Amino acid sequence: MLKNNSIYRYYYGWWKNIDKTIFLLILILFSLGLFFSLASTSLIASDKLETNTYFFFFKHLAYIFFGIVILIFFSSLSEKNLFSLSIFLFFISLVFLFLVPLIGTEVNGAKRWLNLFFLPRFQPVELIKPFTIIILATILSSEKNIHIYYKYLLSFIAIVPVSFLLMIQPDIGQTLLIFLSWITLVFISGISLILFLTFFSISLTSLIYMIFYVSKFEYIKKRIFSFFNPDTGSHGAQAAKSIDGISSGGFFGKGIGEGTLKYKGSETHTDFIISVISEEFGVIIIILILIMFLFFIYTVFKKVYLEENEKVKLVLVGSITLIAVQALIHVGVNIRLFPTTGMTLPFLSYGGSSIIGVSILSGIILNLTKRKVN
Repeated sequence: MLKNNSIYRYYYGWWKNIDKTIFLLILILFSLGLFFSLASTSLIASDKLETNTYFFFFKHLAYIFFGIVILIFFSSLSEKNLFSLSIFLFFISLVFLFLVPLIGTEVNGAKRWLNLFFLPRFQPVELIKPFTIIILATILSSEKNIHIYYKYLLSFIAIVPVSFLLMIQPDIGQTLLIFLSWITLVFISGISLILFLTFFSISLTSLIYMIFYVSKFEYIKKRIFSFFNPDTGSHGAQAAKSIDGISSGGFFGKGIGEGTLKYKGSETHTDFIISVISEEFGVIIIILILIMFLFFIYTVFKKVYLEENEKVKLVLVGSITLIAVQALIHVGVNIRLFPTTGMTLPFLSYGGSSIIGVSILSGIILNLTKRKVN
């Protein structure tokens, strides 16, 4: 009985101290993802898989339930334990990422997944992204008497193995996401603007060279060409269908179950969920979803402004940058601003790896925005 009372008091204290606005926004976004998963996948499961109409829905529900458990776990840790555990999990995740080229599952010419007995087709990059942010923040905010440029160098070295393992999968989209998050943290830590622009220019030139002259990244070049000419590749055709779906849905949509885009590709409920939602529910729902994301970002940055601890600031900025940039890229691909990247929409897209990754990020954000207890 005493033990149960202790657990009750612990989680009552957790509930009392977390930022309930952020927590509510996270729950609403997860709930929307669950609803749209039902709308976009129920008929697919019935027609294509000849199985239970709610097959994907129940899987998505299980992922979200597991994700919320993870979120509560990370948000209830002490700040010290959160940072210590995250550093340990970073190296565990790096091992998983290392295993992908060796024993990973290949789909459409890319090895990005591991078949784990409890989570088939798990994408280790979704696990490592939150912990990479904490590693980078730890290095950049270190109070040891090290010159700031050495900290920049050490932080860059920290993302090299992650970036290298992602590039050989190959997965340029996630590599860019990691790199942009690192660039953001370095920029707000006070780097010289000239040095920043010089390094950014060199990195961009190197990336363009690799895409167009290294055979490993031939698929990226094909996606870029198909972006400008949709008739030259399947990815370009899928992107063209997504913008057609958005246009045909109009302002208020065709109605639930009336959309056809979800039948025209195998990845619509993950990579093109915004287009599926827009076709059936209208652009007005997309605008409301984007407003929710913006309000979520604003609420976190408001906490950053009030935070005095440099490390906590960097972790919060890095975490919300990951979510914001990934959402921006996903929406950009769906409206044909960017070539296809295979990037999910945080909280809303179907997929266990994506939900677990964003749950960890959300748990970290909730943890570091809690009301401090003296």
